[in-house]
Amino acid sequence: MAIRGILPKNVRLTITRLCSFFNSTCSKEIDSQKLDELEEEIIVILFQLEMFFPPSFIDIMVHLVVHLVREIRSCGPVYIRWMYLVELYMKILKGYVKNQFCSEASIIERYISEESIEFCFEYLSKAKSIGVLEKCWHSPRLMSKSSKGVHVISKSREQILQAHLYILNNTNEVLPYLDTHKDIVKY
Repeated sequence: MAIRGILPKNVRLTITRLCSFFNSTCSKEIDSQKLDELEEEIIVILFQLEMFFPPSFIDIMVHLVVHLVREIRSCGPVYIRWMYLVELYMKILKGYVKNQFCSEASIIERYISEESIEFCFEYLSKAKSIGVLEKCWHSPRLMSKSSKGVHVISKSREQILQAHLYILNNTNEVLPYLDTHKDIVKY
């Protein structure tokens, strides 16, 4: 929606195709016959990006997208190898550090105390936890969300146009053009 009125149609379609490629590669179920089509499509998309953007845009990170399909073939779906949960848990562990000189000991001390408090709360099932933060890593809510599929909600054409108009009317870059248009309409 945001790039709809800003970029030319061919650039907009290429970026949309790139987003669609990432949606297809990150899905939980991937058809093996569809992988060949995805591999050919990403090559065309990258060629189009090379035509529309300056040469400095295309670097090794953009090129690595070509290898995603081959990696899916050899290692399986992408969501199995995602590092988001590990990185989130590492952030929690880094938050345990209170003494910079003994960071490992500080992490261990805080982790053991938190685990023992959780054990006591589980042992005393009727007790409610007060002041103990629920860890995202062991949260059953997080685990249930990760096992569900993605639901795509498509909007009607009227809702899309209404959202586009709202964005245009509330963006600072568009205000000078609106003022010029109002001046033209007055005369």
